[in-house]
Amino acid sequence: MNSIAKSLLKSVKRSQAVWLRSSSAQSGKQHLRKLVLGIETSCDDTGAAVVDDAGNVLGEALHCQKEVHLQAGGIIPVVAQQLHRENIEQVVKEALGVSGVSVRELAAIATTVKPGLALSLEVGLQYSLTLVNKYQKPFIPIHHMEAHALTIRLTHHLEFPFLVLLLSGGHCILAVAQGVSDFLLLGQSIDIAPGDMLDKVARRLSLRKHPECHSMAGGKAIEHLAQTGNRQQHTFRLPLQQYRNCDFSFSGLQNLVNNVIIQKEKEEGIQEGEILSCVKDIAAAVQHAVAVHIIQRTYRAMLFCIKNSILSSRNATLVVSGGVASNQYIRKGLQTLADANDFAFLCPPPRLCTDNGVMIAWNGIERLRAGLGVLHSTDGIRYEPKAPLGIDISKRVEEDSIKVPKLRKKIQW
Repeated sequence: MNSIAKSLLKSVKRSQAVWLRSSSAQSGKQHLRKLVLGIETSCDDTGAAVVDDAGNVLGEALHCQKEVHLQAGGIIPVVAQQLHRENIEQVVKEALGVSGVSVRELAAIATTVKPGLALSLEVGLQYSLTLVNKYQKPFIPIHHMEAHALTIRLTHHLEFPFLVLLLSGGHCILAVAQGVSDFLLLGQSIDIAPGDMLDKVARRLSLRKHPECHSMAGGKAIEHLAQTGNRQQHTFRLPLQQYRNCDFSFSGLQNLVNNVIIQKEKEEGIQEGEILSCVKDIAAAVQHAVAVHIIQRTYRAMLFCIKNSILSSRNATLVVSGGVASNQYIRKGLQTLADANDFAFLCPPPRLCTDNGVMIAWNGIERLRAGLGVLHSTDGIRYEPKAPLGIDISKRVEEDSIKVPKLRKKIQW
């Protein structure tokens, strides 16, 4: 482990953990319910929650590593792993304690095993298997993106099928959820995710030094500054315009933005690391380009699903989840797109859009109900850093070659 990682670990041991707790009233009939403990360690947050089969969140806890990784300028896997190790037992105890539930009362333990950072996934899986073996409980391995996609069914009464767009720091996926473990993959990012790209642009703009943004994560800082910026001062060429599919790409866009930043630094006579006077305009233009790219590909997915009768034109729904779904500019554009195409538009509440134990526990409940992937033997179970979601039909989307109408006729921010 390098010196930066060591110093970060020392500082975090002295810092106070950030906890999120929730509880609901306990019923005298609780012992009749099926209860699932969910454990999440796919990236940089340690989460746990207890959810019952009526969709009640009985208790949850979350240890957030954001401050540590902000100081480092990005997630250091060995640091994330160590912080998971230090906090997972307390997080699980906290969730169980708030819920008033003991491990013996659980119907099963559900844990994220794919996809994610290998070192982080390992911690959650090892800890979970210890509990499973000690208390002889069924184990439910969870696909992180499936959990994000199904969270909406915890907060809203929504039947299958529905179109889901998952936007985060690690993923960008368009899929149709046809059932609990039944997904059609329409498209995904071929390089980096939108949250990752926005974070990298924020670091290149040194937004941690900006007086309005010093405590904000990169994507949040971009969104904040963009509110008072003029997006029309800069125009970035949108990715993949020649490809009529539902895939995404953000690395090329990031390079275009970096080139503009370099040019502006030369014009203003400043060094990398200093704040540009036009930083708000760049933030607004970047956010707009990301939003339009996402909206265009989602528009094509809508048209494809209706054309091929995958979704009914009478009651189609677009669900948007993941950390980047909390960006209000992107969300508003997607809401307007959905309205213009007679799709219902649903998002989980912001606290359930980012990684958490609740979504894992709920996915466990869904799988328990459906009798899918509930293991009574954990022999050979492994974590998987990379794992596709569902059946990939992206080639079919490209073969249909659907032309997306001009967005300016449909989208007005």
